[in-house]
Amino acid sequence: MLATAWAALLAPAFTAFGSPISWLEMVAFVLAVWMVVCNMRVNLLAWPLALISSLMYFALFWDGRLYGEAALQLVFAALALWGWWQWRFGRTRDGEVLSVRRLGLRGLTRPVLLTLAAWPLLGLFLAKATDSPLPYWDAFPTVASLLGQWLLARKYEENWPTWIVVNAVSVALFGLKGYWLTVILYAGFIPMSVIGWRAWRQA
Repeated sequence: MLATAWAALLAPAFTAFGSPISWLEMVAFVLAVWMVVCNMRVNLLAWPLALISSLMYFALFWDGRLYGEAALQLVFAALALWGWWQWRFGRTRDGEVLSVRRLGLRGLTRPVLLTLAAWPLLGLFLAKATDSPLPYWDAFPTVASLLGQWLLARKYEENWPTWIVVNAVSVALFGLKGYWLTVILYAGFIPMSVIGWRAWRQA
């Protein structure tokens, strides 16, 4: 029964640019767009949507042997629970309720350097330990997304430029794999991130 349900989810809903688009990818697409809109509006609903869409994308990427991206989706699912708690109950170091704020260049330096150091290390691991066809392309958005997710959960404005970079690289990665609906999704995330950045700056 589970095998039948799994096969139905992976069955093509339609074809785009010569590649089949599964029902799984289509539903995950809709939930992910809804999630970003909620993030732009600082709406708590963003986090349960992130949890569900991340689990769906985990299944999609694992089936496509993008193991870095698949593992990232499980981390996203866990971070969605943490982010949900942060937006609901989180406090700053001064004990104030979390609000939209800036981390600043000085605060960003250490996490950005850690991200850049982790990228080739994860790429090397994926190249040696898995059959990933694009280990270093897979590794960069994986580690950079962790930075973006942490910034988002703590309501730092800098999450938006981070997502712009992540989404641009992801467009290339998913295009190489033929996930065209997901390419459209991540391409759409770029202007949405710009709009979100502008909205958070005004906030």
